[in-house]
Amino acid sequence: MTRVQTIEAPALAPLLQLDRTSNLSLQDQIRRGFFKAIGSGVLPAGIRLPSSRKLAERLGVSRNTALIAYQTLIADGHLVSRERSGVFVATDMQRYRDSSMQVIGPRSGPVLSTASARLRESASARASYRFPSDWQAYRYPFLEGRYDRSLFPISEWREASRLALAAQEVETWSVDTGEADDDALIDEIRTKLLPRRGIIARPDELLITVGEQQALHLVTRLFASEGTVAGVEEPGLPEMHALFEGRKARVAYLPVDDEGLIVDDRLKECDIVHVTPSRQRPTAVTLSRARRAALLEMAAQNDLIIVEDDFECELNYLVDPLPSLRAMEGGGRVIYVASLSKVLEPGVGLGFMVAPPEVITAARRLRSLTTGRPSPNNQRAAAFFLSLGHYDAMLRRFNKVFEERLITLRDALNHYRPLSIVVAPVRGGTTYWVRGEAGLQTDKLMADAQARGVLIEPVDQYFAPGNAPTNMFRLGVTSVPSDRIRDGIAALSDAMHAVSKDASHPTTQQAILSGDEISKMLSGVTLHYKTVYGEPCTIKLEPSGQMVGRAGSAGEDKDTGRWWVEGDKWYRQWQRWAFTEILGFGISVDGQHLSWLDDAGRVMDSAVISAPSA
Repeated sequence: MTRVQTIEAPALAPLLQLDRTSNLSLQDQIRRGFFKAIGSGVLPAGIRLPSSRKLAERLGVSRNTALIAYQTLIADGHLVSRERSGVFVATDMQRYRDSSMQVIGPRSGPVLSTASARLRESASARASYRFPSDWQAYRYPFLEGRYDRSLFPISEWREASRLALAAQEVETWSVDTGEADDDALIDEIRTKLLPRRGIIARPDELLITVGEQQALHLVTRLFASEGTVAGVEEPGLPEMHALFEGRKARVAYLPVDDEGLIVDDRLKECDIVHVTPSRQRPTAVTLSRARRAALLEMAAQNDLIIVEDDFECELNYLVDPLPSLRAMEGGGRVIYVASLSKVLEPGVGLGFMVAPPEVITAARRLRSLTTGRPSPNNQRAAAFFLSLGHYDAMLRRFNKVFEERLITLRDALNHYRPLSIVVAPVRGGTTYWVRGEAGLQTDKLMADAQARGVLIEPVDQYFAPGNAPTNMFRLGVTSVPSDRIRDGIAALSDAMHAVSKDASHPTTQQAILSGDEISKMLSGVTLHYKTVYGEPCTIKLEPSGQMVGRAGSAGEDKDTGRWWVEGDKWYRQWQRWAFTEILGFGISVDGQHLSWLDDAGRVMDSAVISAPSA
């Protein structure tokens, strides 16, 4: 009689190591340990296992925990229970293991070398900046596209997922319908999300994708090939450069300014152009209404296909949003690409494309050759997330959170004004594109700032090779809470001053005024200057020591405060602006031009003096 092989609890326990700090339940950890040991052959088919009582004692868990784990494994067919004999590893598991084939043999240098030499394209034409993997360990991570954990709507997504896994729902989405997307999600996007952008689309004009990036990949596969001239924004997304270059298209770099893509004759030579009108990536500026109309007109005249990448279209909280290109007259030649909120995308991974039915059919066919349709389970859960109002509630929360963060960042930059920086004007979103003085070296700034716990993003990857300026960087607010932003910008300002010590820095060529001269010259005048975010600002210095400030194109942002002279320095304190802090500066004047100076005589900011009217 063949002796049955048995494994005792002491020998089994090391294979089932439990982590009591894990989010995974103890039952699930036991099940996972068994499955791994069985699949690897450590627990062979037919081996007898210890009783649930002995296993529980050895693992330090309740008997019910071990018993339920056993019962689940038996129900799933991994284990079998034999009356009066015990629990055994199922013999079928051996057959599954034996049927698997070794598809990769021992590593062979010459073979791998030959395969590498025959690669048809590289993964990326240029290396992109990689955020530190431990970015959350830094106190001030000003990184766009990385989100702090507090933003993900955990309970709401959990509810949507639970509803999607209800028996009657599983019966609908688990049926093999080929490459068809979830009707419920298509309907939610078509009737709730797209109308907000002014877009009316039929179901056959909509395709669900695995995130926004897959949609862009499908578009380049469908419309770009050798000989195609593909226009990309500069600065622009390095991923688009790589996608077009991977199709052997000729990339035309199209400049961007404070109104977005510059629409001129350079577009006439293009066959297809990728544009980010709502929130230009990476500068965050918005394509003006006039340029939108001009772009569509030029596209019609030159048979140009426009790929509208509607990034962060939901985050227009500073001004009303402009209509999408797809929704405007002439939008029929626009392929519209977007994703569900970027906060959801890393885990949920759902985007969508709007285009003519023929394009959607071709894209669906191409999608089937690669990843296939996105997870039906995820699609149905997203449909519930939208239909229950969770998506709208999430956007309202994001708008509130990101508006607070972006304004806090703006005010901190305006307050510390490190080395006379300038930021691009934005209408919302989560990013500032920062331009420092000409001598600033961003690589040195990054290293010094990182040592102070501050992470910023360089911009080299957004430009054509050799075109990147050395004095620009990006600051994002998705990953840093509001209460840390001011201190983070203070630390960044210190870093900028530190790295500028060996570089040229503007100093005044004029004599620094004495205290009496400051009092006499500034009493009753109005100072005109620009904020770091480009808005005009005036400061009226009353002879009484009061001051009134107005900022914005219509002077809509108003504050009051006081100014005084102490020693040979001019001091000021606002009631609301500049964090209500007292700051003092030296003053020099050249004609009508005033400069505020730090203790080293460096120019921190400047203004134009308007004398009081007689």
